[in-house]
Amino acid sequence: MKVYEAIVKGLEDVGVRAAFGGAGENAAGLMLALKHSSRIRPIITRHEQAASFMACGYAMYTGELGFCFATAGPGAFNLFSGLAMAMSDSYPVLAVSGYAPRKWQGWGSLNETSGMNGTPDSRAMFAATTKKSFLLEDVADTFDVLEEAVNVAFAGRPGPVHIHVPLDLTERGIEVENARTVRLDVAPVLPDPARVEEIASVLAEAIGQGRRVVALAGFGAVRSGAGPEIRRLIERFHIPLLTTLDGKGVVSERHPLSVGVFGDSGHASAWKAFREADVVLCIGNSLNQHATFNYREDLFDGKLLIYVNISETEFRKAYKPDHALLSDARPGVAAIADALEAKVGEVPAAEVESKDYEARHITHLTGKIHPGELAQAIGRMLPERGVLLADAGAHLAWLGYYVDVEEGQNFRKAGSFGPMAGHVNGAIGVKVAQPDRAVVVGCGDGCYSLSGFELMTAVEHDIPVIWVIFNDGEFKLIKLYQISTYLETGLVEFENPDFAAYARACGADGHRVETIEEFEEAFRAALSSGRPTVIDAKITRWAVPHYSPSPDGVIAGLVEALEDRFRSGG
Repeated sequence: MKVYEAIVKGLEDVGVRAAFGGAGENAAGLMLALKHSSRIRPIITRHEQAASFMACGYAMYTGELGFCFATAGPGAFNLFSGLAMAMSDSYPVLAVSGYAPRKWQGWGSLNETSGMNGTPDSRAMFAATTKKSFLLEDVADTFDVLEEAVNVAFAGRPGPVHIHVPLDLTERGIEVENARTVRLDVAPVLPDPARVEEIASVLAEAIGQGRRVVALAGFGAVRSGAGPEIRRLIERFHIPLLTTLDGKGVVSERHPLSVGVFGDSGHASAWKAFREADVVLCIGNSLNQHATFNYREDLFDGKLLIYVNISETEFRKAYKPDHALLSDARPGVAAIADALEAKVGEVPAAEVESKDYEARHITHLTGKIHPGELAQAIGRMLPERGVLLADAGAHLAWLGYYVDVEEGQNFRKAGSFGPMAGHVNGAIGVKVAQPDRAVVVGCGDGCYSLSGFELMTAVEHDIPVIWVIFNDGEFKLIKLYQISTYLETGLVEFENPDFAAYARACGADGHRVETIEEFEEAFRAALSSGRPTVIDAKITRWAVPHYSPSPDGVIAGLVEALEDRFRSGG
């Protein structure tokens, strides 16, 4: 058994069903091994960066290992963005890349990345973008290294791992003779009963005293499947539920106790509930920049912070919890709810301000489509169990604000690493992993232009993703930042091709729409066609996403911003 055949066998052992990668001489043996696998679907991408994003998408909602690969040198380096995304967004991903022959190290051979004599150091770079990176030194270690790598990927907070395979281990006559089954054996992160009892006592006392308690859920709650446990908790104890953008839909956003998205582009109803809260129970989120109004120092002043997270490092970041529970979200919330049940009787109904008014009629400023209205239409028409991915850009704010995610549906933005095109390509991995779900990407024209050529990969492999391009010919968020910071703009406008015509040229379906009625007709056709589809939606430039730098509201945020500017002399 050759080394790459051994790796493919090990991947099959742990349930990998798809491999995303780029072609190259150092990956040639892996490509052939995948060709002959009856259990893993190989997908060769146009660019290795896309392969790494697709591996993230594959792992996003399945809890399975995402797998990507590349040749040595520049091909391997193209994986870094996706691995960094897997690190920030908690995706279990394994990357395998080639490595130049070790007998020539330091000589500057083709694709050498030993770090010797002026060559790049790929070992250091992969170590910086993964939980752990391995250099396979001996083919006899193949199964041991692979088993350790996949278990590291799933241990604690999931993340990416990497294996270098030197070209000299693929030479003729070199065989792996100690084949065995690769086992995935990761202990779940379960809550400490003493900490559960401590937190339940604190919550019971707060509820008994009539203090306001809110829950704030993030993607960790979604990833762990904690929706039913959170719903039980909030319904039994009448706790209003706020979410981050990444936590949208952990419980249906139409649930009476769901008060919306908490963050700088979130809902006023969520801001109000947070302001009035005495106790905040954070579940599976990282309290990152946009969810905390740029790490606002006074955010938790006068509030008790209880924090449930799978990663202990989260407790040592910007906000130190008063009470911390190291646990995966699902068992952690279940344990807290069970302990509270024994301590709390009937609880009065919570006063919750509905966010229905925020789905108000949108006034047209020009003849083109308003992006908020486009987001509303996507939300109305998204099928049951549909997945809506937002890429990095202003469209994310519109989708996060105006789309209500129902139970069984999912919404995901590019996480704190925030790569443009991460979801333009990652959507292909989501669809490969879960072909029975509709997968829709809301993306800016800038995001799509970066790597929309992977549409050809979707066509070649019959992967029916729907891309909705919010097309206004400018980098909207950068423009808004320039205006607010420098009082002028520059280099943010660009020309676009006819994306719909491009899609048709690639063999996909393409629609160019200029009214909401045209969009709804095109979106309906895309959902029923079962074909890769691009919808090029011409949106107005004269619309600004809902935003506040303060949880006290838009007006208060503007006043604070002006005060800061005057204090700094800007």
